[in-house]
Amino acid sequence: MNICVVGLGYIGLPSAGFFAEKGFQVHGMDVNKKVVETLKEGSVHIEEPGLPDLINKVVKSGQLTVSDSVVPSDVFIISVPTPIYENQTADLDYVKSATESVLPYLTKGNIVVIESTIPPRTIDDIVVPIIKEYGFDPDANEIYVAHCPERVIPGNILNELEENNRIVGGYTEEASRKAAEIYRQAVSGDVFETKAITAEMAKLMENTFRDVNIALANELAKVSSKLEVNAHDVISLANMHPRVNIHQPGPGVGGHCLAVDPYFIIEKAQAETPLIQTSREINESMPSFVVEQVKKILQYKDNPKIAALGLAYKGNVDDLRESPAITIVEKLAEQFEVKCHDPFVKEDMTHLKLHSLEEALDGSDIALILTDHNVFKDLGAGVFTTHLSQPYILDTKNCLPAQEGLTIYRIGDLSKVNPIE
Repeated sequence: MNICVVGLGYIGLPSAGFFAEKGFQVHGMDVNKKVVETLKEGSVHIEEPGLPDLINKVVKSGQLTVSDSVVPSDVFIISVPTPIYENQTADLDYVKSATESVLPYLTKGNIVVIESTIPPRTIDDIVVPIIKEYGFDPDANEIYVAHCPERVIPGNILNELEENNRIVGGYTEEASRKAAEIYRQAVSGDVFETKAITAEMAKLMENTFRDVNIALANELAKVSSKLEVNAHDVISLANMHPRVNIHQPGPGVGGHCLAVDPYFIIEKAQAETPLIQTSREINESMPSFVVEQVKKILQYKDNPKIAALGLAYKGNVDDLRESPAITIVEKLAEQFEVKCHDPFVKEDMTHLKLHSLEEALDGSDIALILTDHNVFKDLGAGVFTTHLSQPYILDTKNCLPAQEGLTIYRIGDLSKVNPIE
């Protein structure tokens, strides 16, 4: 069984390596020639545990080949970005282009799976019409079209590709069955068959649920600041109830899923989604909330300097997509000197200048922890007291335990913030 994976990014590349390791003959295609050349050498352009070794192994064995063009295959898996426009509607140009790219290589009986996260009815209203216009009839199962949304988290992708349950939504019932057979040969989790639109909505609701939950926690953080109560303690005690699971407050929501997927639902049903829209507004307000706290702390300092620790949207990855840390740094840099440090992010990945940890901290008046990298959680008081001009920390990710010699403010406990003299 041959598989062609179109798009070798954060999800497509691990998926290509995963299927290749499971014995499928896989060809990976990406329009970025630099990515292709890097992969041919057995190297990877993505920071993900275990991925370099996996790709090196399957490339050397010949189970995975890569190029900048599609090749004839039995199965085509499309895994390309689905960003949003400035008006917060879905930009499906990559999905359309990727679907069109496989058309010359299709033969009757092929399977086309969209793994990209897509708005409801994208399979029915966009993907299938493109295939029909080329001359194949998915209604008659000449081509089996399905949506199997990725459900993995950066930092643990390879394990979750193997273990997570999968949802396969076919344009037809037979398409669901055919596509599900492919995944059942590779994954250890259960594979559930359904309609395409149900699979589309299920993925979007998974992330929207989390976005709404985080918005509740972030609103609690703001309320707690006014009422002089520790939101982290409130959440910890409330979550002792067996039917309560409040998430943690933070500097905002990032990543290509949680910060984007709710808009795919809003776009299709704006009048019916006031809760989802309000949750997005709350989470998008958090970077400004953090900036205001920093300004409050630094209001009496002349020419204050800030160390920003972490740019990625989550811990232990290099993913900067929709990262609230970037927004916070950019807003602060309009008024203050900000030095950034992120051990996972490379210079060519961001427009922001990067520094070593010591360089970022040296002479700074406050350190902001914006990403929950494990290396930050392990930092002792000494590194801060040695390099900071004053040992003040605003920990937006609740990474650090209380430590003697440090003044640590947390995003959920800001009622007693005192300006630095």
